[in-house]
Amino acid sequence: MTRSTAFPLLLLMAGAVAAPALQAQAVVRVPVTGTVELGLAPFIERAVHEAEAAGARAVVLDIDTPGGRVDAAERIADAVRDTEVPVYAFVNRRAFSAGALIALATDRVYMLPGSVIGAATPVGGTGEKAPEKIVSAMRSEMRALAEEHGLDPRVAEAMVDEEIEIEGVIERGKLLTLTTAEAEALGYAEQVESWDALVVAVGGSATTPVQDVQTNWAEKLVRVLTHPAVAPFLLSIGFLGLLVEIKTPGLGLGGAAGFLALSLFFGSHLILGLAGWEDMLVFGLGVVLLAVEAFVLPGFGIFGVLGIGGVAAGLYMSMLGSFPTTADLAQATGVLGASVIMMVVTGWALLRRIPTSGRLARRGILLETETDRSLGYISAAVRADLIGREGVADTDLRPTGAGLFGDERIDVVSETGWIPRGGRIRVVQSQGYRHVVRGITE
Repeated sequence: MTRSTAFPLLLLMAGAVAAPALQAQAVVRVPVTGTVELGLAPFIERAVHEAEAAGARAVVLDIDTPGGRVDAAERIADAVRDTEVPVYAFVNRRAFSAGALIALATDRVYMLPGSVIGAATPVGGTGEKAPEKIVSAMRSEMRALAEEHGLDPRVAEAMVDEEIEIEGVIERGKLLTLTTAEAEALGYAEQVESWDALVVAVGGSATTPVQDVQTNWAEKLVRVLTHPAVAPFLLSIGFLGLLVEIKTPGLGLGGAAGFLALSLFFGSHLILGLAGWEDMLVFGLGVVLLAVEAFVLPGFGIFGVLGIGGVAAGLYMSMLGSFPTTADLAQATGVLGASVIMMVVTGWALLRRIPTSGRLARRGILLETETDRSLGYISAAVRADLIGREGVADTDLRPTGAGLFGDERIDVVSETGWIPRGGRIRVVQSQGYRHVVRGITE
């Protein structure tokens, strides 16, 4: 199952409320600056959708980036390739790594003098080269984009793999990065002197309207909700709310808060493409197994272990992208660990605070005094008249069940272990609701 890319339509509707409508035949400028991260993908998808719907003349990705996540760049490349409106790249100083992939996905690359493109080897969080599986995927992606636009695919591969040698271009052991002049000589780009010259190059004129697309409130909110400092709070609130709901009857504030927090967590990660429906299914299966353990098979057995594993796996998977690096794995582990610590600390504080809460006691939610046996409180009247009475087991006693004493049916506990139904029994203790019996042998 592929990770969802349908959610940019939601952001498109949200943005339509806050942003002015794009004009027909306008050149739409979309900034691709800073690190390419997952929050950038739905923004560009939304911008391309808006431009296509408005009948824009062209979309120009204004690129100045050191690179970033490969999976985010792939989502952007897919959006660029799937739209019917012409999309061009404007390398405004640098398009490294993921930025080079995005640029090659467009219909044509334009570069300012002194700009560079290339150096697309994927790396991990500490700067080390990514595993061969990820490098191979990036190399194939770059080659496919070059072939699609009739360019020499070896040049694109050399941007990813230093083992690729091209005579007169790059020697073995060095990673390819092209200047504006070099890219133009190889047919990979066309030099323009300014933004106005670019507008003319893409079919516009001095009077062609140019409109900039900016992130809307929904996209900013999604980035906040998926921030490593915010995600643990959502998870902690979600689980604590559901725990409170399980322990209290009816649908209350705790369950609503827990459901809302988990919905925000999974919804934001779905929009960014981190989570997929498969992750939510694994998480949901874990919750179902925990419910079975809690309500159907009380105790702590195989269903509880599998349930905890399913919940943890679903959450962990939902924080990883298509090509997780070591840094992504470490970040997901940190978020999950932080949420567990926050849950434990908060739960401990609540358990200490709630029993002594005067406000809850005044509202009748908690009792202000204990009903301890040493103070004379008992759960039911002692049935001294039952002691010594004989009857029969009305159910199998394993060791609990029901006994029949004359016309009276009473819940009992066997002192001697299992007693089959119909076996003769005698009451030896009566403590409130607890009546202990012993089997009678002939």
